[in-house]
Amino acid sequence: MLDTPQLDEQLNAEKGREAPPPVPVTPDPDTRRGCLFALSQPPLMIFLSVIGCLLLLAALHDLLLL
Repeated sequence: MLDTPQLDEQLNAEKGREAPPPVPVTPDPDTRRGCLFALSQPPLMIFLSVIGCLLLLAALHDLLLL
């Protein structure tokens, strides 16, 4: 099913008119930030690095020493 902006564009194109420009959306500063903001935090990156190094060491130990 077509949503409203696509339907408006199609109807305007059939009538030979240009579609109106989209209204810019201003971000609300009170909204929560997403996952990429959380991943940019230094303590989380240090924790993930330590876990990654431990997994790498375990994999190398399995491949090379066992």
